[in-house]
Amino acid sequence: MADLTRLTAAQTAEAIASGETSAVDVAQAHLDRIDAIDEKVHAFLHVDTEGALAAARAVDAKRAKGEELGPLAGVPLALKDIFTTEGVPTTVGSKILDGWIPPYDATLTRRLKEAGVVILGKTNMDEFAMGSSTENSAFGPTGNPWDLTRIPGGSGGGSSAALASFQAPLAIGTDTGGSIRQPAAVTGTVGVKPTYGAVSRYGMVAFSSSLDQGGPCARTVLDAALLHEAIAGHDPLDSTSVDAPVPAVVEAARNGDVRGLRVGVVKEFGGEGYQDGVMTRFHESVELLRELGAEIVEVSCPSFTYALAAYYLIAPSECSSNLARFDAMRYGLRVGDDGTHSAEEVTALTREAGFGAEVKRRIMLGTYALSSGYYDAYYGSAQKVRTLITRDFERAFGDVDVLVSPTTPTTAFPIGERADDPMAMYLADLCTIPSNLAGNAAMSLPCGLAPEDGLPVGLQIIAPALADDRLYRVGAAVESAFIARWGHPLLEEAPTL
Repeated sequence: MADLTRLTAAQTAEAIASGETSAVDVAQAHLDRIDAIDEKVHAFLHVDTEGALAAARAVDAKRAKGEELGPLAGVPLALKDIFTTEGVPTTVGSKILDGWIPPYDATLTRRLKEAGVVILGKTNMDEFAMGSSTENSAFGPTGNPWDLTRIPGGSGGGSSAALASFQAPLAIGTDTGGSIRQPAAVTGTVGVKPTYGAVSRYGMVAFSSSLDQGGPCARTVLDAALLHEAIAGHDPLDSTSVDAPVPAVVEAARNGDVRGLRVGVVKEFGGEGYQDGVMTRFHESVELLRELGAEIVEVSCPSFTYALAAYYLIAPSECSSNLARFDAMRYGLRVGDDGTHSAEEVTALTREAGFGAEVKRRIMLGTYALSSGYYDAYYGSAQKVRTLITRDFERAFGDVDVLVSPTTPTTAFPIGERADDPMAMYLADLCTIPSNLAGNAAMSLPCGLAPEDGLPVGLQIIAPALADDRLYRVGAAVESAFIARWGHPLLEEAPTL
């Protein structure tokens, strides 16, 4: 066969099911690719060679016995290092968990294994998912395969880079303020934040519990839909899990059509701070939707202006509570336990050594916002803004079926350019944060390359909660029309590493 690493997930699964190739051959091809190029990209923190080949052999054995295989059986996947994996290190990109081996699988991990997906390893990420560039990883940054001197997005830059460099056809990310969609945008891949609660958070190390959401990452809309269907569904182990049927996302991805849909263009997402090339590609995408039969409507969501400020009070507040469990007493790093320090001193020394600068910054912000005398002024006010943002979405979805915007204001910026400017870094999530605050569904898919730098641009599609299928219906239509007219930017134009 042609290079197995260049196939889509759907093509790979079909080739394995038909006997045209084996799951072991597919896994080995991707492991060889990782071995050849990941020293330059640094997408992976841990490669589970033995586990991947064992899983692949199990799929081949089932096929040999004539057992029915799932739609993704034998397809390799890169798993963000925030989900627990029994017997395989889970670090969350932090020194404080360096070397920790979980004794159990996250629900998402278990569902992947049950679907026959071959997990290649764990991908790099900003420490505890706090960042927009993967520069905050305790184990070093990941490069963008389009230009290794630029960021691959964050916090899930390892997953997006693995896809864009053809080290895996599928990946898993998490999205707290845009950490699936923003990396997808800057690497020319597809990333989906499902409705909050649609994918279990059990076994996903918590950053901000009311915002965190795992989701699929892929190179095509159909591949993302197939992965979405495999990982979604109610989980009694997660108290925030939605007990509702999984929307027909695969059917929607196979039948993309926007005729008769009302598509809202968010007025607040544009203007100062947005790169010209990003806006050029966005406006082309809107015109493409119009040509495909959608009705385009301008929508105003005034409270979105305050989303960034609200997010950077709510998320740090929740993280300061969640990360209190890392006290050196139960698991992970322990510093100063030499008999001369008290338990309190050991905890302080461990946190000093184990947490990075951005994590410490957010813990301090959150602790301050929740402190006596400031709770109502900061955290309480941010939650009120969150309600206003939710109401803006409700009004907008009363008039339109989906909303569209640029995914992120700029293309990938150089590694180090914003490292000393947290506010500039935070602005990367300007367009993505409102969907996390409201809990609805959103997708980023490629819409071309910016003329000024030749780097990928993402189109964001936003749908109401539990209407995730609309993302795939619109996304598939746009993707198909885009490929017919201009070709797929990643599959046809990405540089060879």
